[in-house]
Amino acid sequence: MDDPAAPPPHHHHQLSAPCPFPSLPPGAMASSEEDGTVEEKENNNKKRTKSALVTAWLTFYNIAMTAGWLVLAITMMRFYIQKGTHKGLYRSIARTLKFFQTFALVEVGHCAVGIVRTSVIVTGVQVCSRIFMVWFITSSIRQIQNEGSVILFLVVWTMTELTRYSYYTFKLLHHLPFFIKWARYNFFIILYPLGVVGELFTIYAALPFVRRSGMYSMRLPNKYNVSFDYYYCLIIVMLSYIPLFPQLYLHMLRQRRRVLHGEVIVEKDD
Repeated sequence: MDDPAAPPPHHHHQLSAPCPFPSLPPGAMASSEEDGTVEEKENNNKKRTKSALVTAWLTFYNIAMTAGWLVLAITMMRFYIQKGTHKGLYRSIARTLKFFQTFALVEVGHCAVGIVRTSVIVTGVQVCSRIFMVWFITSSIRQIQNEGSVILFLVVWTMTELTRYSYYTFKLLHHLPFFIKWARYNFFIILYPLGVVGELFTIYAALPFVRRSGMYSMRLPNKYNVSFDYYYCLIIVMLSYIPLFPQLYLHMLRQRRRVLHGEVIVEKDD
């Protein structure tokens, strides 16, 4: 029997349980989705801005380095045409060479922070060996500056760097001429070994002067109780070319196969 106190059926309202979360106003769900989209857009814009800044910096850097090595090439040619000899050539370009070769340390930083996809070790070895040749051998020992081997590695370096930096510049500008690409991945086949020959003969020529002068060496006894012989250090440097040169040369040959023969579609910078 129905309870007489119960309200009639048409007056009955079913009460829902209170919601533990505040109710969203109309359109709030759409608004939150829009917020997510806005955030995504902001992130994409930040990425695009960062990418544009990196590209702008790399373009500026490569144009500057191309210009620097072009100045070196023109200075060397003018010197030889005017003087008719290579004697004194190194001294005429030493300051410019030291600046641009040392500035290349920036490339190790590019690899370290990941804006260029290249091994930090490979780049570090290449850049530091060049800096060592310039500062601690050729510029430090005036007696060897007129050696033919010095001119050999200078010409090789200049041709290599002009090709390399112009390649990167044109690539960043999305207008890479085929000749520059071809030169980048073919010239090194001859230039790289010639450069190594020039560097090794220059170090070899420096050995007698280093031994006689005792430069950069520390003899015992001294207050630090440390001994260092630069003469033997140079011999070790020469011997290090035996394992390092084949590795770097083969690395470049692999890059050549990838880029020129399409063994790998995606081109990786080196």
